[in-house]
Amino acid sequence: MTTILLAIFGIGYAAIAFEHNLKINKTAIALITGVLCWVAYISFIPEKAEVNLQLVEHLGDISSILFFLLGAMTIIELIDAHDGFEIITDFITQTNKRTLIWILGFLTFFLSSVLDNLTTTIVMVALLRKLIHNKEDRLLFVGIVVIAANAGGAWTPIGDVTTTMLWIGGQISTFKIMYKLFLPSLACLIVPLIAVSYQLHGKVERVPFAKSSNGSILSKKQQKFILGLGILILILVPVFKTYTHLPPFMGMLIGLGVLWVVTELMHGYDPHEEKKHLTLADALHRIDLTSILFFLGILLAIAALQTSGILTVMAKWLTDAIGNQSIIVMVIGLISSIVDNVPLVAATQGMYSLTQYPMDDFLWEFLAYCAGTGGSILIIGSAAGVAAMGMEKIDFFWYVKKISWLALLGYLAGAGIYLLQESLI
Repeated sequence: MTTILLAIFGIGYAAIAFEHNLKINKTAIALITGVLCWVAYISFIPEKAEVNLQLVEHLGDISSILFFLLGAMTIIELIDAHDGFEIITDFITQTNKRTLIWILGFLTFFLSSVLDNLTTTIVMVALLRKLIHNKEDRLLFVGIVVIAANAGGAWTPIGDVTTTMLWIGGQISTFKIMYKLFLPSLACLIVPLIAVSYQLHGKVERVPFAKSSNGSILSKKQQKFILGLGILILILVPVFKTYTHLPPFMGMLIGLGVLWVVTELMHGYDPHEEKKHLTLADALHRIDLTSILFFLGILLAIAALQTSGILTVMAKWLTDAIGNQSIIVMVIGLISSIVDNVPLVAATQGMYSLTQYPMDDFLWEFLAYCAGTGGSILIIGSAAGVAAMGMEKIDFFWYVKKISWLALLGYLAGAGIYLLQESLI
């Protein structure tokens, strides 16, 4: 059974990694892999009803992550439909390359901590297209955006899918993870910014902003209101969880409902054709459902490996072979630059129990940092990197040459800060 399960997962993962060569969408492969892993597992277990109960139990955990992402992505789409992000671009007038890259780096870092790294990267790459005309200059900025988005997403529960998974799984708490990972994540950004500043000289060639297509019915006041309300809802989700003790996706869903009511009232008397693209129902059609289904397939496959006991054996092997927990987690972080960090974190959650490593243990906090930021080392190692790669047609080897060493410096610097912090406190 173990050999068959690992073979299915390995072949599926290889197919996902080479989706561009195979010309097959990775979501389709992930879904097939997830289901086949459970088919293989149940084939070797006599108690079929027990396996079905285990599957339903895992689906409860998986669906909480998927509903959370669904709500967050819809809110972001609605803000974007109301040109809320133009409020941010209006304030950026700097043209000096060194100053601009620091401004954009920190803007991405803090925006990512609230919105999530994938959404922030999409927003910032779109912003860079309006700010920087020269392609080579813009690509360097995009590389820094990927590093900043992953670093910013690592220190809050809603900033990165993997941190969200640990938060929902009960491995980390809201305020502790923010307190413990802020400085390491900041170092992960600042070190690359210092290094890249020596390469930049002169000013960027600016591109004129395109006129908003929604200007006919949207006022600046409405843009600011929807931007502020959307971000406030995302910020209040951890507060909702803390005070109600309900799963985070419940807070996201009630926030989504509130925003839906507000936008319906705001555009109640607008002509139907003009307000159609401003409704939440329309935003639901624009969200990236393929990403949601990809996570579903991957998490189903990981759940099968966990239920079969394979991940527990792997944890014991890592502990026996390496021994040092810090090195084990740092290796997991480096692997996340090659293998998507979502299945890696899901696998680690299955490998180590909360009984042995309770909430806010060193293992979970350091894993949140390493898995969240290690993916920046290669362009394919994170959702943010893949999004930037697709939007700007970034060459894999160009990224390795220009950005990977910066990301590695930041990763090691942040890890060092966290370990130093642990030894002092």
